[in-house]
Amino acid sequence: MNIVSPEIQNYAEKYTSVESEILTELRKKTFAERDDKSMLSGFYQGRLLAMLSKMIQPKRILEIGTYMGYSAMCLAEGLAENGEVITLDVNEEFNRTAKSFWAKSAHADKIKSFVGNALEIIPTLDGVFDLVFIDADKPNYLNYYNLVFPKLRIGGIVIADNILWSGKVLEAETGVEVEPNSKSLHEFNQQIQIDERVSNVSLAVRDGLMIVRKEKE
Repeated sequence: MNIVSPEIQNYAEKYTSVESEILTELRKKTFAERDDKSMLSGFYQGRLLAMLSKMIQPKRILEIGTYMGYSAMCLAEGLAENGEVITLDVNEEFNRTAKSFWAKSAHADKIKSFVGNALEIIPTLDGVFDLVFIDADKPNYLNYYNLVFPKLRIGGIVIADNILWSGKVLEAETGVEVEPNSKSLHEFNQQIQIDERVSNVSLAVRDGLMIVRKEKE
């Protein structure tokens, strides 16, 4: 499902600041070698994540779903001085590739990764986060959100990827039987919409981004 026409998308990307050489290298490697390349944030969304991070200037970022490490580097661009990105993934192969690219970037000492079940790791993380990016297994989006919310500062931001799921959430909204990811993402969107502790906006960018601001405990 093309949310915007390819021509308009190409135009928008043409007038967007370029990414770093290391991000380009990682993006091209992923698209050339991996069948699951659609999991990568990609150039346009990556630039949006970097811009949001630069606007917030977070001290601590939590990313749930590392994949190839592309989005972690984008988010790291906006870190405050001495800030850090903590990123979680269950896949050791992804983690090795990500680390190899981080080591060549300007953010090597700012990104800390954990391999394992995020539902088990998140409760062990101390301190407060300013920005959380959720881009992992879709059935657990609400679980991740509920786990990180107490660790998010007032005014902190949660960004959730894939919330439009190629338009399949429209089917879920009608109440017909849909595949589990569509159902889970629609339920996540519904719960965010009625959460009186936050304000939120859904962006029709790529596969959809939900941006949530914590207003109160």
